[in-house]
Amino acid sequence: KAVVLATGGGGHLFTNTTNPSQSAGEGVSLAWKAGALIQDLEFIQFHPTSLNIEEADSFLISEAMRGFGAILRNADGEAFMEQYDDRKELAPRDIVARAIDDQLKKRGDKSVFLDVTHLDADEVKAHFPNIYEKCLSFGLDITQKWIPVVPAAHYVCGGIETDYDGRTSIEQLFACGETACTGVHGANRLASNSLLEALFFADKAVKKAAELIADLEFNENVPEWDESGTLNNSEWVLISHNREELKRVMWDYVGIVRSDLRLERALRRQTFLYEEVEDFYSRTRVTVPLCELRNLISIAYLIILSAMKRKESCGLHYNVDYEEHARGFNP
Repeated sequence: KAVVLATGGGGHLFTNTTNPSQSAGEGVSLAWKAGALIQDLEFIQFHPTSLNIEEADSFLISEAMRGFGAILRNADGEAFMEQYDDRKELAPRDIVARAIDDQLKKRGDKSVFLDVTHLDADEVKAHFPNIYEKCLSFGLDITQKWIPVVPAAHYVCGGIETDYDGRTSIEQLFACGETACTGVHGANRLASNSLLEALFFADKAVKKAAELIADLEFNENVPEWDESGTLNNSEWVLISHNREELKRVMWDYVGIVRSDLRLERALRRQTFLYEEVEDFYSRTRVTVPLCELRNLISIAYLIILSAMKRKESCGLHYNVDYEEHARGFNP
């Protein structure tokens, strides 16, 4: 048979994400366990402005608002971007995300704020109707009050290494979309390029897979899953607890700003969680949440190792211990 993996990214590895709930890194995890080559997982894009209201999961506040004149402020009302870059709010995503991350860590705040109250209210509503209505549904009129925002995991530039036709290093296994690493994004994805990438390489992968299918025979005698011998464990709450702990570890130590020490700590914590979850998996009934957690732990391991091996700051991988080695395109 021919298999095409198109399972999306792994944003739910982090505390804050713009990704849908299904983005748990399954494709990369499965391919790696099968022996496929994985590439560039250290390059994870964090969108600087995700709506930080508890009920508002995965809602992105477009950077077009900053282009329209929105100002980023801390809780004291200070417009802080000029401290970090001459372009202020118009600096690239990774610079803005690092600036916000720095403000949050220095001050201990939960959010910074995007301010459009100085702009014409009717123009704001006309240009950003979805954002206006979404915030209004939570009782926030953005023409009168600031928008609480935080950076959020947005896109994984790395993934399963593929060629021009979506082929991986494993025969008859293909990958496309955010699951794959085609190389077109380099170390920092430009906005909207991933949509074109997904369309183009998915078309190539499916056509090549279809050519193989015509020459393959299928074994449809797949046995049903046998749960005998497993325990219906009463500690299922550990799955959600371990998942939240993993997300916090990745956010704190492998997020927007990294260091060698943070990465070492992350690897120790990840190893402990891996051993605990594998023990749990071997003794209990298989469920979707448990499988998702195993996949998240696997891709966490790959991201941490990739980040540890890159001894420089490059694109989306920013390590404070290697600032002097930063590439020219990474101010």
